[in-house]
Amino acid sequence: MMRIALTGSIAMGKSTVAAMFEAAGIPVFDADRVVHRVQTDDQDVIAAIGQRFPGTVSDGRLDRDALRTAVLGSPASLAALEAIVHPAVANARAKFIAEHRGSPALMFDIPLLFETGGADAFDKVIVVSAPADVQRQRALARSGMTADKLDAIIARQMPDAEKRRRADFIIENGGDLSTTQAQVDAIIACLGLSPRR
Repeated sequence: MMRIALTGSIAMGKSTVAAMFEAAGIPVFDADRVVHRVQTDDQDVIAAIGQRFPGTVSDGRLDRDALRTAVLGSPASLAALEAIVHPAVANARAKFIAEHRGSPALMFDIPLLFETGGADAFDKVIVVSAPADVQRQRALARSGMTADKLDAIIARQMPDAEKRRRADFIIENGGDLSTTQAQVDAIIACLGLSPRR
């Protein structure tokens, strides 16, 4: 079974690209989606976050904005949060792998792949990239995003140029969807996988 990592900085279009691979029959594990689910449903994780970051949990519900404020710009706080959340994500990932044991390839959508030193666990790494002005425009269109928040997020992510340098494949995702789809199809062919449409 081939293990493929999909990564890229904020607002590069990873979700769009992941959906294209999934439509071609490659199961996708979305780390962000799992984190969101854990922080919504796992009461043990929510309680641990509330204990470590006072003021972020009320009546068993996590205030994501308050948590974001608590960890943004603080590597130690971010590491503490990851120590709480990552075991639950690791369990979900192991279950995903077991459920798709017969698949010729699995894809793992991991935004901070390089930043967390996880690239060596994969056979191939695909980086989704777009011009900086396109990235900024997309990110600032998101609800609740501000220029200051975006700058803080980008500051803790590895520069796009370095991610591109480390990639096995790069998907240029600054243009139209048909161009992106053609690149996805070419990678699937290069990896010797048969797309299922």
